[in-house]
Order: sequence, then C-alpha cells, then structure tokens
Amino acid sequence: MRILFLGDLVGRAGRDAAGEAIPALRQRLGLDLVVVNAENASHGFGLSPEMARALFAAGADVLTLGNHAWDRKEIIPYIESERRLIRPLNYPPGTPGQGSVVAELPDGRRALVAQVMGRLFMDALDDPFRGLQAVLAAHRMGAGGTVAAIVVDVHAEASSEKLAMGHSFDGRVSLVVGTHTHTPSADHQVLAGGTAFMSDAGMCGDYDSVIGMEKGVASLRFWKKVPGERLAPAEGEATVCGVFVETDDATGLARRVEPLRMGGRLSQAVPAA
Repeated sequence: MRILFLGDLVGRAGRDAAGEAIPALRQRLGLDLVVVNAENASHGFGLSPEMARALFAAGADVLTLGNHAWDRKEIIPYIESERRLIRPLNYPPGTPGQGSVVAELPDGRRALVAQVMGRLFMDALDDPFRGLQAVLAAHRMGAGGTVAAIVVDVHAEASSEKLAMGHSFDGRVSLVVGTHTHTPSADHQVLAGGTAFMSDAGMCGDYDSVIGMEKGVASLRFWKKVPGERLAPAEGEATVCGVFVETDDATGLARRVEPLRMGGRLSQAVPAA
C-alpha cells in the first residue's frame, strides 16, 4: 500500500496548497491512502465543516485534528456524523467524535488510522500509550488480518514522547508520524521491527513565518508578555510537507519511507514514484 501523510495545514495558504497537491500526488505516486492533519486549517485555529468537505473532495481519505480540535464549535456536530474526521483517542470518555477509523479503500483493502495526543507540555489527557494499545488489540495487519495497514498520528510537542510511541508499537503498525510542531524532522526511518517513523511531518503552510503565523505579531509576543494583536496565518507561498510510506501487503510493515517537501521556501524533496 502507498500512503501519504500531510502535516498540519495552516490557514488558507496551507489549505490551498494541500488541496491542489493531493490530486497530482495521488496520480504521480499511485497513492492508496491520504491522511491529512487539518487542525489549523481555519485561520490557524481549528477546522470548519466546509473546509473538511473541500479536503475530502480534493482526495483526502482521513482527516485528523489535535489540541485545536474544538476551536471551531460547528465541528462538534459534524465530527459526530463524519467518521473520516478523527480527533485524539485519549480525550476523556464522552468527548464528541472518535479517535480512530477503518478506511475502506476502493480496491477493497482496509486501513486503520488512529490519533493520540501527547501529554508532555500538552493538556493532561488520558494515557495515549494505553489508549492506542486498546485500539490495536482489535486489529492485525497484513494478509489474513483485519486491515492492510495502520497509520498513527502522534500529536505531541516532545520528540522523546513521539519516539517512545514509535518504539513501543514498532512491528505492530505501518507508520508512526508526529504532528504539532509544524517543523519537519530529518529522522524518517524504518524502525527495527518494520514500522516507518518520523518525529514530525512538518506543516503545509508559509515557512516565512513563526510556525505558520505572521512573523511580526508572533515574534512580538516573545518580547512583550502582554496581550497584543491577534495571531493570523502567514499567507505567502506554502510548502506542502509530509511523509510517504510504501508497505508490504503481506505484513503491513514499511518497505520504505521518504519525506515530502514541495513548493515554498524549504529544500524540495519529492518521493520517487
């Protein structure tokens, strides 16, 4: 299976760049599954239903959220009815939506996509490790299993927590990829047990910014610890960032993993077809 995961979409620049890139990348790379973190798509804070629909129409199979999941209140009734939109599974019981989904692919294969949120320097949610363990208990990858592949989005601040998640579930999932920092890491690798890993997929947004937000206002907040002008997304040319993984259908484990960086200011990296 060929899988593309795109990092946090930030504002209109990130939405438009990802929406334009997904159809072309699906064709160029022969993609079977596209997963997009969209928690910052709406002016940098949250996701609206109409934006989610546009991303699905562009070719995203599953959208994930994060700590900004509830910034747009109208997402609450939408997430209850749209199973392809998930939020971290370690939110407390009773939280709207779900933390994982089994995506049905056109060729009949199935893929599990799950999201957890870290707890280091983040909200004190339920244990993400035990939460993911409970979800994975119902699934097995590869030939004869319940799903052909498993993708885990770890929305977390600390790279140590993301690495611990990768090693903890190495050999049991296809990909563990971090989101939230908006900065692509250079540690993409196939772990010893066959799971692809990358500490952070980066963002889809304007990198002439402070993690996607207009740099003047964002920088001033570090100089003056008083309320100031509202943060707004930078709207220059965006870089589309993410990670590409090819898995073995017999096992669900990764054959290769490559970073994706297209457009904008960063060095370019496009996986081989």
